[in-house]
Amino acid sequence: MQSDSVRRRHYDAQLAGQLHQCGFIGRVLAARDVQSPEDLQLALAGMLRPDSMADLDTAVALLRDAIMQDKRILIVGDYDADGATSTALAVHALGAMGAAHVDWLVPNRFEFGYGLSPQIVELALPREPDLIVTVDNGVASHDGVEAARAAGISVLVTDHHLPPEVLPAADALVNPNRADDQSDGHNLCGAGVIFYVLAVLCRRLGSEGWYEQRRLARPVMADYLDLVAIATVADVVPLDRNNRILVEQGLRRIRAGRTRPGVLALFAVAGRDYQTARAEDLGFCIGPRLNAAGRLEDISIGINCLLSERESQATPIARQLDALNRQRREIESGMREVALEQVEAILNANSDEQFPEAISLYREDWHEGVVGIVAGRIREHCNRPVFAFARTASGELKGSGRSIPGVHLRDILSAIAATTPGLLKKFGGHAMAAGLSLAERDLQLFDTSFRREVTRVLQGSLPQREWLTDGALDDADFNLDSARELEFLQPWGQGFPAPLFDDTFEITDVRPVGSNHSRLRLKRCDGTRELAAIAFNRRVDAALARRWRVVFSLGVNRYSGSESLQLGVQYMTPADDEQLAGG
Repeated sequence: MQSDSVRRRHYDAQLAGQLHQCGFIGRVLAARDVQSPEDLQLALAGMLRPDSMADLDTAVALLRDAIMQDKRILIVGDYDADGATSTALAVHALGAMGAAHVDWLVPNRFEFGYGLSPQIVELALPREPDLIVTVDNGVASHDGVEAARAAGISVLVTDHHLPPEVLPAADALVNPNRADDQSDGHNLCGAGVIFYVLAVLCRRLGSEGWYEQRRLARPVMADYLDLVAIATVADVVPLDRNNRILVEQGLRRIRAGRTRPGVLALFAVAGRDYQTARAEDLGFCIGPRLNAAGRLEDISIGINCLLSERESQATPIARQLDALNRQRREIESGMREVALEQVEAILNANSDEQFPEAISLYREDWHEGVVGIVAGRIREHCNRPVFAFARTASGELKGSGRSIPGVHLRDILSAIAATTPGLLKKFGGHAMAAGLSLAERDLQLFDTSFRREVTRVLQGSLPQREWLTDGALDDADFNLDSARELEFLQPWGQGFPAPLFDDTFEITDVRPVGSNHSRLRLKRCDGTRELAAIAFNRRVDAALARRWRVVFSLGVNRYSGSESLQLGVQYMTPADDEQLAGG
């Protein structure tokens, strides 16, 4: 397989000097298209205005009438972190606005699959809902919407996933990715969409004197941004300026303790201090514990944690989620080892040592709730689009895919469906992640079709992973204060990546840690200081080279109440004499 490449980001040096007094932080910001110091002010006043969202007025009218007429509202969510937070947000906020009858229902992924299906409508009928509100799903649920409306139930769809050409016949459908939507909210996650709908509803009820009539305290919608922040980071949507505002404002409330008891309990079981909460904590600690419930058992566990009103109620549920997450990691570890063996076999089967442009993996005992994570791990390892499959209880294969820049996975599946009708029973997703189902007998045909379409898109140019860095640091830049400032300067994430740096180092010491990690001491080849570093999921053999090119983050190691500077090694390779590209 090809080696990775390292390239340094370009930036406007004059702008960098205006953005921050610390030179390397200024260039980090300038390289991320920050245009002025005002762009760093992530205040609520800078949030996107939702008024131009398609169907927003109709959606608000549906909810307003349901509340005022004491109708039964049923929230139908999704079985991931975005779906869990969206569901909890809707239940909390509608209840605070005076809705007398708010219930929720989320499909179990192993029994019903994704979205508002006719089966979910059938399951909902005993609850006698007058209005079904989908959150983080529904934009492609034609049959489910039709079944609900045939039963006399109104349907409001709120979603952010890419819509089909023909939309379901819901009473209202709010999705900023609709072709006719004029807002700038196309990067919102599911929780972000329902937040905006409910914010407008809250404002309208206030303007009509509803809260005074019912003697209710008017809800402060910003108090729900903790949930929106978790969903935005966990769902890996692009952090445009609006999403950075939503995340930053949510983090500020979490740090101040103005959050759900369930969120505080999740921080506690993860061993993280909510008072120093960062986007990284939401993505790597809170999100995975919520997702583990949906992957292994039922996302209802996560929703109940977020809906808990007291710490004593939330703590045992958070512990259950933590146990599920540990179980998920164990399952994932075993599956990943098998997947890597399969990858090695694929490589050995190619006599010319040319690794395929796309990979399909399957084993009959794999867990269908974890195949997406495994596909992501193998994608990272091979830098190829990957689908991993598991056998479902019905005997079909369920596949989850992860892609690389330049290969739009949903478009690949659309092309396969067009050229080989009937092969894919169901499919959907995004550019970087997608899912499908097919008959087990058709796996080989899918693998052939998948490789063919990816090869067509790549046009014979094999993908090479590229590490974009913010250049080298001077000795004086390696300090704890700079690392702390980088942590809290912005919510880093998809589309606004955390800073990475590169340089050439000598390894002065290396020690194995855990099952597959390495703790290092590094010295810059033209410097004097030794620096502590950690390389996760990598055993480093210092004897392979004297000099190493290292891509790293500048981080803070917090342990037993103390803090120290620590480099996070993202990539390292024996150094040569070539200049870094773009440097």
